[in-house]
Formats: sequence, structure tokens, C-alpha cells
Amino acid sequence: MQSLTSSLRILSLGGPALARASLVRTLATAASPSAPPPSPDAPAEPARFTPRTRRTGVLARKHGMTALWAQDGSRIPVTVLELDSTQVLSSQSYPATTNTPARHTVIVGTSPRRAKTTPGALLGQFRKAGVEPKMRVAEFDVTEDALVPSGTTISAAHFVPGQHVDVQAPSIGKGFQGVMKRHGFGGLRASHGVSISHRSHGSTGQHQDPGRVFPGKKMAGRMGGRNVTTQNLVVERIDLEHNVVYVRGAVPGAPGSFVRVTDALKKVGWKAAMREKRGLGEMGEKGEVLDGVKTLPMPVGSVELAKGLPREVQRAGGFR
Repeated sequence: MQSLTSSLRILSLGGPALARASLVRTLATAASPSAPPPSPDAPAEPARFTPRTRRTGVLARKHGMTALWAQDGSRIPVTVLELDSTQVLSSQSYPATTNTPARHTVIVGTSPRRAKTTPGALLGQFRKAGVEPKMRVAEFDVTEDALVPSGTTISAAHFVPGQHVDVQAPSIGKGFQGVMKRHGFGGLRASHGVSISHRSHGSTGQHQDPGRVFPGKKMAGRMGGRNVTTQNLVVERIDLEHNVVYVRGAVPGAPGSFVRVTDALKKVGWKAAMREKRGLGEMGEKGEVLDGVKTLPMPVGSVELAKGLPREVQRAGGFR
């Protein structure tokens, strides 16, 4: 402090050049030593997956069902989901407000389309991201550590065989259906006085009070065509050459339609919250986030990651 005071005194008595040189020298010597700043060219440390991480999902095209055969001869029905040129269009972060928390999103597009048939508003977004136009676009909520740079191409390596996923898509429309098909009613008797109304739902009313049919009563009506989420499906195999994911069981939607595939919400974050609540820690006993899965690619399973993997990766246990 005394050196700084003397420098200021020189500023008032001496010349400007002398005062400037003295002040710079004093501040340089008075500054406390600190570590040198990191180089701007140094690569950032990649984020590691934790049970609290929420990665981006993908849009995939459903190609119907087939079967895999396990080593013990058991038949495993699987659905074939293809990631057709799935790319990230943008990543957005929205600050918290008085009524809403902070929000981070990733917008993903899949399946190329001609620019001639693409709406102008969407075409500008694709050009801004530097990707070709896509047939389908969807937005996924993510955590801050799972934001993905624009233009990143997502491969089937985004999912690890053995992990669980949630698949969402509009169910196949069935048109107007009766209660036996729509809700699984047993219908009325086939004989003993029942005429014409064998597949009827029976009585729907109440007494004079309330004298009406309550809203939500299971009755005949339009069936299907609604968003359905099938939860906790196991990824059995991934084919990195054809960018295909094999998921055990059936998923909603018609063959050829697009589905949303995300990490299973209840199998990772919910289990971690329950373990932490019981004082067991977020990770499992073997350091696994799931049964047999130690970690997931972060922030995304890109085509660069897929280059260092075999053509096919399957769940532990193997198939014929």
C-alpha cells in the first residue's frame, strides 16, 4: 500500500511518462501470484454420465418386428428402429424466472427431405444449423451437462445394449369401436333373453340423482391415434453399420412411422433418487447406473464414437 501511495505522489509531482511506468511496475509487483490461465485451445474435459443426467432423445423410424434367438434357444421378439441421418439442429438454454426453473433443450431432426418440399420457416432453421432438411423435428429436455453442439450426427451408439428406453409415438388409429374392443368389456350374455345387444356395454346411467352419465365413462368411441409411451424397454442389440437399434417388445406406431426414443426415466433417475433417499448413494453396488450398464455416452453417441466400435454390439449373454 505504501508503494502505491508513493506512486500516486509521483503522479502528482513528476511527469506523466514517469508516473505511468512507476504505477505499472507497482501494480505488477503488488499483485498476488496466481496460476496461469488455461489455454483457449485446450480441450474441455468431457462430462461424465451420472444418474441425474438427462440426455437428449432421438427420432427413429419404426421398421416392424423380428426376433432374436438367445444362446439357450429362447426367442426374443424385438422391434427394429432406424436412426436415419439423425442430427442436432440446435441447443438452447433458458434462464430461470420467478415462476419457472432454468430449462435446457436440444432440437433433433431425422430423415432427409427435398428442400423444394420443405416449408420456408423450417428451411431457414436447417440452413442456420448447417444440416440438410429433415422430415421430422422434435425437441427434448436435457440437463446442462448434456447439451450437444449443432450439426452433430447421432448414431445407434447413443444407446448401450442392456439399458432401458422409453418409446413414444401415436398409436395406430382403429376408428370408431365398441366397448368390447376399446375397453375389453365382456359383453352381455349370448342367450337367455338377450337379443341384438350381445356386445353392448349395458347400463350407463345412475338413479334420478344425479340423473346423468358422468364424464369419462367407458363407452364406444374413437380408438387409437393418441400419443402412447411404452416404458422400460430393453435395448438388445445395436447395428452401427445400418444405424439400427433392436428394442425388446412392441412399440407404438405403425411400421414406417417415427417414434421418440429416450433413456428410461424410471430406471435411472428415479432409482438413483430412491437409493439416495435410503442413504445408499446414487450408484449401484457395482458402480452401475443400470443392471449391467456402467455408463452411457456423453453428451451423445456420435458417428465419431461409432467408428471405434464393432459393427454389432449386443447385450451380455449373446445371441445365435
